Amino acid sequence: MMGLFAGVFGHGGIERQVDDGAWLRALLDAEAALARAHAACGRITAADAEAVARACVPDAVDAEAIGRAAADGGNPVIPLVREVTRAVGGDAARHVHTGATSQDIMDTAAMLVARRAGAVILAEGAAATGALAGLAAGHRGTLMAGRTLLQQALPVTFGLVAAGWLNGVGTALERLDAVLAEGCAVQLGGAAGTLASLGDDGPRVAAAFAAELGLAEPLLPWHTDRGRIADLAGALARVSGAVGKAAGDIVLLAQTEVGEAAEAGGAGVGGSSTLPHKRNPVAAVSAVACAEQAPGLAATLLAAQVQQHQRAAGAWQSEWPALTHLLRVTGAAVAWLGTSLERLHVDPARMRANLDLTGGFALAERVTTDLAADLGRLPAHDLVRAACTEASDSGRNLADTLADRLAGRRTRDEIAALLDPAAYLGQAGEFTDRALQAHHARAAQRPRFPRP
Repeated sequence: MMGLFAGVFGHGGIERQVDDGAWLRALLDAEAALARAHAACGRITAADAEAVARACVPDAVDAEAIGRAAADGGNPVIPLVREVTRAVGGDAARHVHTGATSQDIMDTAAMLVARRAGAVILAEGAAATGALAGLAAGHRGTLMAGRTLLQQALPVTFGLVAAGWLNGVGTALERLDAVLAEGCAVQLGGAAGTLASLGDDGPRVAAAFAAELGLAEPLLPWHTDRGRIADLAGALARVSGAVGKAAGDIVLLAQTEVGEAAEAGGAGVGGSSTLPHKRNPVAAVSAVACAEQAPGLAATLLAAQVQQHQRAAGAWQSEWPALTHLLRVTGAAVAWLGTSLERLHVDPARMRANLDLTGGFALAERVTTDLAADLGRLPAHDLVRAACTEASDSGRNLADTLADRLAGRRTRDEIAALLDPAAYLGQAGEFTDRALQAHHARAAQRPRFPRP
């Protein structure tokens, strides 16, 4: 457990899938599956395989003791194998870890941990995308200011904004699902990737090993080909990025001066240690805090691809904490986004009021486009820009300023129509509908791999 920081960075169901207990269970599951694979291939008896499997029980192993002993050999598998062998006893004990090297069990356990943690991320992601779809559909026509470089640009709809969040998070989760389904493979290569100790039975045992665990069977051992880890890192970082973008926007919309959204978390939620009035969007803030860590962790895993010869000296070992924490913060980010969306209160009236603050500036492009047919694009652009500058400097309404400058060219009613934000939304509705259709299609798909 993360202790003091678990409440923020272990939010949701992710922590129990990546803690020491989860890793220990995965290591033991790999050892049990290896014994059963040998039995399936007729190399040992089913009774001996089950004797090994019965000893692979987390409650019977002291994870902290294993961790301390790992210092002597550089990984926790070496002391774990000794402990399991001792627990099996008798003749069956000689079949523990047969044909494998420590990296085989560690890598296979990493794939199990990723799958199990990934299932939580995908489940909580489905809840979050469902909430986003509700926002997109419910606010399909809710006007608000679109913002570029943090300044008001053109009118958009909150439905389109939510649809953008939905598509970003949804496609990122879809990619993660594919990586978990297709890229998570067992590792079984023996000391140098040849499975020499198993003779001609090596490929059959590897196939049976994969079948026992429900993981993919690789074409060949991947001890120093870390593409699978790199793909996983990229997919997790992409999910974190998409979640962080949505949560970051919520934080901005909840600013006091903007006030277009707020988290209604109830008494004591989102408060300050010094300021009684504060109503912080703490769930969205926490999602961002988790997501911000993902790029660095992914970079560590990408850098670790450069590994020496047939087995790495240091790079492989560096993956374990980085992968664990990347799974943790990605899962927590997704869970926090879901919490933020559960609490989210949207204020359409404030959105419209903010859009109207500039008195029509957000429609300046539309006026330019309308005038371009008469004046040419650049002269029209210069005329409207000058009108906006005059209105801003003088405090006059843009419609009045344009009416003076366009006397004889456009009537006041025509100018008023050009400055109506509801009439200049482009394809916001169509794009929102497309995002919703894609979401529903993804939601209808069956899981790509068996969920635990």
